[in-house]
Amino acid sequence: MSETVLGILASGRGSNMQSILNNISSGRLHAKIGIVISDHANAKVLEIAAVAGIPAVCIERKNFATKQEFEAAIAAEIVNHEVQLVVLAGFMRILSGYFIGLFPGRIMNIHPSLLPAFPGLNAHSQALTYGAKVSGCTIHFVDEGVDTGPIIMQQAVEVLPDDTPDSLAERIIKVEHALYSKAIGLYCDQRLSIEGRNVKIIE
Repeated sequence: MSETVLGILASGRGSNMQSILNNISSGRLHAKIGIVISDHANAKVLEIAAVAGIPAVCIERKNFATKQEFEAAIAAEIVNHEVQLVVLAGFMRILSGYFIGLFPGRIMNIHPSLLPAFPGLNAHSQALTYGAKVSGCTIHFVDEGVDTGPIIMQQAVEVLPDDTPDSLAERIIKVEHALYSKAIGLYCDQRLSIEGRNVKIIE
C-alpha cells in the first residue's frame, strides 16, 4: 500500500505536526508529509519542517486582496504536492466553504475539548469557567461551521480542582498527540466512512 500524502496547515509551534512526524518515523503511521503550510513567517512549525527536510511554505493572508485568493494559494500548494488528506494542526483561521468544497471529506482538525462543548477559541478557559469536570480533545472532519464537523474520535481528560488553562492544556495536548495519529492512521487505512453526521470506523 502506498503512503498517504498529508498536507499540514499550522500557525504556531507545530507540536501536533512533530508528533505526527515522530509516528511516521517510527513506523506507527503509514503516511508521509508532502507539504507544510503556515500563515505566519516566524512559526516554529516551518523550522521543524526544514530540519526534517519536508517542503514548507509560508502563505500570509496580508499578501492577498481577498480571503478566497489566500485560500486558493494554499489549495494550489496542496494540489501541487498531491496531498490526499489536509491536516489542520493548530491552524488559527476559519476555512471558507470555497476551500472546504475543494477537498470534501479530506480535511481533518483537532480541537481541545469534547465537542460540541466549548468550540472556538480558548476552549480550556471555557471549560474552567463553566465548571466542567471533564474535558478532552476531539478529532473531526471539517465542515463550514466552527468545530461542527463529523466527529471521528474523542478522548476525555479529567479537569482537576486546581487546574489553570495552562495546566489543563498541558495534559490534554499529550492525549492530542496520540489520538490525532490514530485518526489519521484510520483514514490512511481507508477505515473511515462519513454517513451524515456520523463517522463509522470500519473494522
